[in-house]
Amino acid sequence: MKRIYQTLIILTILALVPFYGNAQCKSFAKKVCKLELTPYIHDGNFNAAVLTEGEDAELYKTFYAGQNYRIYICGSDALPDIEFQVLDVNRNVLYDNRKNDYSRLWDFKLQSSQQLIISLRVKNSEEETDELISGCVAIMFGIKDETD
Repeated sequence: MKRIYQTLIILTILALVPFYGNAQCKSFAKKVCKLELTPYIHDGNFNAAVLTEGEDAELYKTFYAGQNYRIYICGSDALPDIEFQVLDVNRNVLYDNRKNDYSRLWDFKLQSSQQLIISLRVKNSEEETDELISGCVAIMFGIKDETD
């Protein structure tokens, strides 16, 4: 009976570990990344996940005509450079940070409302190690208040 309780406790802890990691990542986005949007106003969404070097992620988001936007990619200091592209629904590249020295932000304004794809890739580390580097990566969106 004692063994069953120990097994249940271990399984519960293992089940909660991914939620704890994501909670820490969202906290990182709120405390560190959000500040980098200034003078843009954060859209209220925290899109963050733990990524490992060499791993990709994509996010789809609708943007509206006439608004000034900022996309800011924020990653843990331990991670290598983060590549990001902004694509339209036909996968045409609108922005590629590799052409801008891996800049982590892009300010833009669209002529027409459309859904865009934000594609991320954590580069592989240049150092050869046995363990892959993991860390939090957040995609932050800001809108510029034009009433100023």
